[in-house]
Amino acid sequence: MIKAITRRSSIQYDVTIFQTPKYREYKGYKQVYRTFIHAGNHENCLEETFSLFNVTDRIPSNYKGRFLATGDIILIDEGRGGQHYYQLKPGGWQPINRIQIR
Repeated sequence: MIKAITRRSSIQYDVTIFQTPKYREYKGYKQVYRTFIHAGNHENCLEETFSLFNVTDRIPSNYKGRFLATGDIILIDEGRGGQHYYQLKPGGWQPINRIQIR
């Protein structure tokens, strides 16, 4: 029973990172990297993604983007569960409309 509960608490999320070519730009977002993150919910997934791509020793060797910074966008794709976009703002991750990715 305990194994069944703990197994459900960690979900594999399909995460895509979008960045602009330079810091502080608001147009020209491009897909930089796509990976799978194990987390309990979206908030945990965003925290894990941020820590993975902002600690030099944890960054995957095939990652060609820069450190995550204000303005960067993360897409969490849950398949039939929908697609959820989050942008890093000064107050933390905020849900946004996909229209903002241009």
